[in-house]
Amino acid sequence: MHIKLFHVYHVRIPLKQKVTHASFSRVDTDTLLVCCQLMDGTTGWGEGLPRTYVTGESIDDAWQLATDAGLSRSLAAIGGSLGDVVGQLAQFQFHASICGQRECFGNSVRCAFELAMLDAFSRSAGVSISAAMQLLPEVQGLWEPIEQVRYSIPFTAMTFWQQMQRAMKLRYYQVAAVKVKVGLPTIDDTRLVGRLRWMLGPGIDLRIDANEAWRASELQQRVDSLARFGLSAIEQPVPHREMMQLARIKGKLPVPIMLDESLCSLVDAKHAVEQESCDAFNVRLSKCGGLIPAIRLAACAKEAGLGMQLGCQVGETGILSAAGRQFATHIGGLWFVEGSYDRFLVLERLTVEDLTLGRGGFAPALSQPGLGVTIDQAAIARVTIREAQPFG
Repeated sequence: MHIKLFHVYHVRIPLKQKVTHASFSRVDTDTLLVCCQLMDGTTGWGEGLPRTYVTGESIDDAWQLATDAGLSRSLAAIGGSLGDVVGQLAQFQFHASICGQRECFGNSVRCAFELAMLDAFSRSAGVSISAAMQLLPEVQGLWEPIEQVRYSIPFTAMTFWQQMQRAMKLRYYQVAAVKVKVGLPTIDDTRLVGRLRWMLGPGIDLRIDANEAWRASELQQRVDSLARFGLSAIEQPVPHREMMQLARIKGKLPVPIMLDESLCSLVDAKHAVEQESCDAFNVRLSKCGGLIPAIRLAACAKEAGLGMQLGCQVGETGILSAAGRQFATHIGGLWFVEGSYDRFLVLERLTVEDLTLGRGGFAPALSQPGLGVTIDQAAIARVTIREAQPFG
């Protein structure tokens, strides 16, 4: 089987509420969608969310890459059986001049194309995309299928009464884990985390995410002031440029350190392992380039004896929610799982199926062919900013 055409969309997804953290604040998100159509008429869909403050690419950068005829022709040459396609995608890379030293620029584009192709070829073969994942050699030792996954819930900037209301809901719905965004200049982090620990009670797992807001020189003091609230991890406490300093400090900290913005590629992962700069990886599909790179990062983490979280990016729609669900219900050893906030966060989820997590944060595995979801074409039409057909 071979590819007939690609169709690329720039869509703008409105959010139900403003989301603020130390790196950015947004009320909507610009997203790249790719539709891959095979010669037999089967279509597959992929999604990527470019972030300048993470991998460097803006939506305009992503659009330029995605609509480049040369890239589309190179990808369209991939074909054959599902196993052939997985093998060829596993070898595919952007040109080195695009990748740069960290090899992460354009990861959102790679993710969108990869998911679209894996979705299409898996659907054509009548199997779940998990069957494609299982063909990767790196998956050995990671494969642990489960019938349902349990998601954690984020806490972003909000007023005291909003915090109280949210905390009461989380306790009522029996959520097991919460992540709190810290590092905003107008908020006292110690007071915030202490208050939330009191509101949530001792039974809920609590971790924090600084989104690069702190400096390495102040990290020890900040962590010491927060550790007493029983934190399970601190995500990306310092900017990427201070990673060498983080490596020197990490062993003195009483709370595990998880990398996010500094963990965007296998190059980043290998540097982190060599420098011993973290205790865990936060793998996000769009940030890291898709399912195949994410599985490779999971294998790297396991080999190094590090923990791992499956993260998500603000504004992911049902397409990435489905891809994340496939990863989370087949790859073992995850400390935490984020995502599937669809109904709670986005006004257009782009899938017919509602993948929003349920009571307790639980959600079932997806078993239908491909990603396991049906695309809502009318929803895509409502949010499309521009579209192109670079190949076909």
